[in-house]
Amino acid sequence: MQLDIKEVEELSKTLYIRALKLLPRDIKQGFERLMAQETDATGRAVLGTMVENIQVAERTKNLLCQDTGIPIYNVTIGRNVDFDGVAMKEAIRRGCERATKEHPLRSSVVHPITRKNEQTSCGVGVPLINVDFDTRDETVEIEMIPKGSGSENGSFLQMLVPADGVSAVKRFVIDKVIECGGRVCPPTIVGVGIGGTSDLCMHLAKIAATRALGTTCKDAEGAKIEAQLSGAVNELGIGPQGLGGRSTSFRVHVEVAATHITMNPVAVNIQCHSARRASAIITPGGIAFE
Repeated sequence: MQLDIKEVEELSKTLYIRALKLLPRDIKQGFERLMAQETDATGRAVLGTMVENIQVAERTKNLLCQDTGIPIYNVTIGRNVDFDGVAMKEAIRRGCERATKEHPLRSSVVHPITRKNEQTSCGVGVPLINVDFDTRDETVEIEMIPKGSGSENGSFLQMLVPADGVSAVKRFVIDKVIECGGRVCPPTIVGVGIGGTSDLCMHLAKIAATRALGTTCKDAEGAKIEAQLSGAVNELGIGPQGLGGRSTSFRVHVEVAATHITMNPVAVNIQCHSARRASAIITPGGIAFE
């Protein structure tokens, strides 16, 4: 399959807009589960307001949140795909710019020193474009994630001492959830990276935070920590928007990587309740949105 660069550009534009306007089905189902379990009156009221906001936004074709985020594109390329990697990345960037200008969207991306905003949602190193490969034949999947600053500010890294063990990992995660409180717009998905190097660990936490609800860490030990922490954070009493209740988090997600014998990195990256993402798969038969 020859990857059509014009198609990639158009799709990158469309996915950005879809991600900002349509909340994934798994997140809506997550709200339903929290509503059924929440016993605090204030917590239930806040959850109800959030659900109503989502319904109004989708009904009126408005943005789910005013923050258009830092644009992230995850591209997964299967076997037997002929493509120009440089041209593909340039097309994704053009699509991101077009979404911002043609919709139009408020650009949230600025230079880190001058704070100049080009009004394109692009800048040095942005959009983030992550490319990976899998075994699917003649398939390209593009996922778009607009990561809001409120939740992205809930990012932390600690290089733990291996002798401190798993309990130190859990304590670090719980401490950071408490520290963030309502600033990260709970209920959240708490992404946790364990292992690797410092940069890989943070990347793992981002993957975990933006993973679909209902999925489980593929590593058995990571899955155990997921389950334990998911229960623990909802006992903290932070609740929706930090106003109290049991619905602090939809779920804690964990991703792991091998690391060095003398270190044990752990990272936290939080995703807010408006856990926006959109994806599509390109095959020889056309484009299918997920």
